[in-house]
Parts: sequence; structure tokens; C-alpha cells
Amino acid sequence: MRVLVLDTALGLCTAAVFETDGSDVKVFGLRSEGMTRGHSERMAGMARDAVAEAGGGFQALDRIGVTVGPGSFTGLRVGLAFAQGLGAALGIPVVGVSSLDALKASVEQAQTVVALIDARRGQVYGRAWRAGVAVGPAEAWAVDDARAFVAELETSAPLAADDRVHLVGSGAALVGEGSGHVMIHPLEGPDPAAMARLTAAVDPQAHPPLPLYLRAPDATPPTRLPGQARVARS
Repeated sequence: MRVLVLDTALGLCTAAVFETDGSDVKVFGLRSEGMTRGHSERMAGMARDAVAEAGGGFQALDRIGVTVGPGSFTGLRVGLAFAQGLGAALGIPVVGVSSLDALKASVEQAQTVVALIDARRGQVYGRAWRAGVAVGPAEAWAVDDARAFVAELETSAPLAADDRVHLVGSGAALVGEGSGHVMIHPLEGPDPAAMARLTAAVDPQAHPPLPLYLRAPDATPPTRLPGQARVARS
């Protein structure tokens, strides 16, 4: 299966084409840049270049995968809109990929993993896995609560002698700071190959390209329409 993966959720802007065969993936075209804004200007060109490098054109694609969050509100909207528009034009499925699930898949050999995204304002978005099984859903945690959770994860069940708790993502260093018992993978975004494996493996109907928000956006709607008089307060 040939898949195009798109990621604009976190600190990267990525477009990549892979051929997948089960868990085996081979990159055919890749464009990825560190980026926290400006995705709308770069996404289409990066996808075009990745597809051109892969050869065969857009018509050779079988499926599109796109990160759905949690992550940057604006970045997510850019990636999702582009992926849905391209999928509709090509008549191929578009798969929504959790940013946290993709980060976890980026360290696929690790048994005990906590994916962590720096959400600012003293919070991280996180999800944990033990032996490949999710411990719970994606959540927004206070940083101190995340540290306590990781400490409990280390002691609640014995780890194998060669195993450690692996923290992966932009919030990994923040949560693991000062701890000598964790392995930190400070990725700014998921590995595109991990995204390709997830995109090819899941049922598109069960993983639609819909945004995953764990916290309300900072912007709020206006309390009055333009030109509408202010209401006097008593």
C-alpha cells in the first residue's frame, strides 16, 4: 500500500510517501521541517515535492494519514483541511492518527511508554502504554500530576531487568527532569515511518480525520455582534 502521511500538529511540518507491507515500511519521498507556524504556506508544496520524489504522481496513492491531535489548534486545522480536500479529490480514504499514538509508535521497541506533549501553562497532554496496551485514554495532566503518574508506573508493577519507562515527545524532558529511572526521547513530532505503519494498519471508518482536542481553545467568541451596543451592567 502506498500512503501519504501529513503532520502539522506539533513542532514539525511533514509530508512523506511510504510503501507499506505489514509492519515493514519504505520511504519513497520525504519533506520535513521544524515549524510552529506557517503550515498553510508550506504544506501543499511539501506534499507535492514528496509525491514527485516518490514518483507515480498523486494517483499512485492508496491512502492518506494525518495527525488529528492533540496539538496546535491552528496547525491541526491546516493539516486536516488539506488532507480531507486531497482525499476527496483523489477518492481515497483519509485516516486520522493520534499524535500521542504516533509518538508511542516512534519508539516501537519500548515496552513501557508514556507519550507526552508540552501543552504550556503547566500542563502536558499524555497517554501511557505497558506491554503495548494502553493504560488509559489521552488526557491533559498538570506537570506535577504527570510526574507522579510516571513514578507510580515505575513501581506499580515490576519492570523487566532491561526495561525502563520511556518518555517520548516534547513534554518528555519536562516530566522526566531530575529522574534517573526513565529514558527520554524528546521528539518534536512523530516519526513519519511510525505514522505510515499506523495509517496502513487501521480501519479508516474507525479512525476518521476529526480533530482531537483535550483543552478548549484560547480564543473565545465575541460577546456581541459588530455594531451592537454594549449592555450596561448594574
